[in-house]
Amino acid sequence: MRAAMYYNNSDIRLEEVPTPEIGAGELLVKIHASGICGSDVMEWYRLGKAPLILGHEIAGEVVEVGSGVTKFQLGDRVTATHHVPCQACHLCLSGHETVCDMLLGGSHFDPGGFCEYVRLPAVNVERGTWKLPDSMSYEAATFVEPLACVLRGQRRAKFRPGASVLVLGSGIAGLLHIHLAAMSGAGLVAATDIHNFRLAAAKKFGANAVCLASDDVAAFFKENNHGRGADVVIVCASAEAAFRQAMEAVGRGGVILVFAPTMAGVTLPLSVNDIFWRRDVTITTTYAGGPRDCLAALELISHGRLRLKEMITHRFGLADTVKGSQLVAAGGDSIKVIIEPQK
Repeated sequence: MRAAMYYNNSDIRLEEVPTPEIGAGELLVKIHASGICGSDVMEWYRLGKAPLILGHEIAGEVVEVGSGVTKFQLGDRVTATHHVPCQACHLCLSGHETVCDMLLGGSHFDPGGFCEYVRLPAVNVERGTWKLPDSMSYEAATFVEPLACVLRGQRRAKFRPGASVLVLGSGIAGLLHIHLAAMSGAGLVAATDIHNFRLAAAKKFGANAVCLASDDVAAFFKENNHGRGADVVIVCASAEAAFRQAMEAVGRGGVILVFAPTMAGVTLPLSVNDIFWRRDVTITTTYAGGPRDCLAALELISHGRLRLKEMITHRFGLADTVKGSQLVAAGGDSIKVIIEPQK
């Protein structure tokens, strides 16, 4: 089969690799759409593992069913999450299922979705694969995994209706946060970015106010929020400046959600007295989305609660995966880039 083999962001080659063989309890899925995630172009994170086939936001058609599988049959249209929790360890049972050992290291589908066919291991079939409603397109289904991450993040941030929200970075993750917060009843929703194209998109998907990331973000937010800091600040940019802005813009009693990672090795100075003791600020993090988040995302998408199709700016065939990856890495005039492996 054909696959887009990743060597670096500028070197992704169309290569022939063996079509995966499946065993008992497994599925072979013909991939019709696979979204490019920002993490797919984090070179510092990927280079030590290359060459490899990336792509974890997948949707496709079941073309082979392993023995013992009863929930799925040939021709089913499905989406799947690339890793699943064990649902039995201390972390899973205490609400931290996305950092359990199985999810982090032992349950990934093979290979990634930038190829023609993917093997879903038995544990993924059992706990992390869902049929698509007839009304849902393959490309809409590629949003299940990223939206699940956003849903978990806003739950971790203790989002509530009426809360004032500041989103730092208006790429696809930031736009999903903006759109979900606005749809869920936020008060003020403000957003930043370094690109005017993305600031316009932020307003389109629910931001009341936007400003360039180079501006005085904390002052801008207070001007639009009755002189108060933000109840929730969501960091969706990897720049150190975004994390400093979050600490400046969060209000007393507010929450900072670290959604995006920094570059490797970055550390941030924190004033314990100013951030925690005197302002009662909570800093929290989130990683990935669990099965319940994927189910919630599937429901939201299937009932048309989000304008996801409008977020797709580019579609490429498999041979042009490198073009799509370079667009995502540049972060300019693109939002969601979809790879269509059968083209």
